[in-house]
Amino acid sequence: MILDLPSTTTSGINRRLVELRASAGAVALGRVLTLVVLTRSEDAEDAIGAATDASREHPSRVLVVVSGDPDGETGLDAQIRVGGDAGAGEIVVLGLRGELADQGASVVVPLLLPDAPIVAWWPGEAPHRLAEDPIGRLAQRRITDAAACADPLDALRRRAHHHSDGDTDMAWTRITRWRALLAAALDLPPFQPVTGAVVRGAADSPSTDLLAAWLRGRLDCPVEREVAGDAGMHSVELHREAGTVSLSRPEGAQAVLSQPGEPDHRLGLARRSVAECLAEELRRLDPDVTYAEVVRSLDEDAA
Repeated sequence: MILDLPSTTTSGINRRLVELRASAGAVALGRVLTLVVLTRSEDAEDAIGAATDASREHPSRVLVVVSGDPDGETGLDAQIRVGGDAGAGEIVVLGLRGELADQGASVVVPLLLPDAPIVAWWPGEAPHRLAEDPIGRLAQRRITDAAACADPLDALRRRAHHHSDGDTDMAWTRITRWRALLAAALDLPPFQPVTGAVVRGAADSPSTDLLAAWLRGRLDCPVEREVAGDAGMHSVELHREAGTVSLSRPEGAQAVLSQPGEPDHRLGLARRSVAECLAEELRRLDPDVTYAEVVRSLDEDAA
């Protein structure tokens, strides 16, 4: 069910949410958090789709803040989505106009679920200092996506320089399986130290830079970052005395894991969707200590 509320107020939105629960049996219980999505109007539907999919694992109230023309007539237009149009939660799209265009926090606060964690998500460009943003200050976790920015590597460096506990980025989430497979490969004999590594990916892939930084910190050995492919991660080589462990995904959804003395293994390693990354990030509301260490190391390297 989709209900449009042009030129409304936050109290009017809350009243209609209560009415919908009473009359249509919309979701009233079991929501575990409030997800605040800050996006542009042209990107709103993609973000809503990802949040809807993620809500099937994490029933939520999703508040989508779309800032419009700051010079236009001041007002708040809303749309409420419940039932099949909202996954396992409820979605409120907030269109802010005029003087309200930069007052997202003031509009969001009356609509937050009481006594529930708050997560803020910027699907595209985001403030430099997330924890100092008015909505960022409300949130326990703040999710960004450097890969969706005009300059992904510059965005990642800004994340590194201004990182605060609770910040995370989908460029990190996209390499969860890469990290798991590499760690599992090193748990097998021969148990020898890694003397060097090479990480290859697209020139503008922030995930490749993060994986290289993670390996550098965990293995305490030289790690080269090389350019290969048109998008995302391409391959990793870990050099040991007995030979090279290689994990490569040149194209498609399959990767090849090669280890000395063993036949090659073909593994499913599809590129992760935004919805998958969002669902993973919503599983934890405490600070991601490992991500913090890795992204801060990028800032130290630049210095």
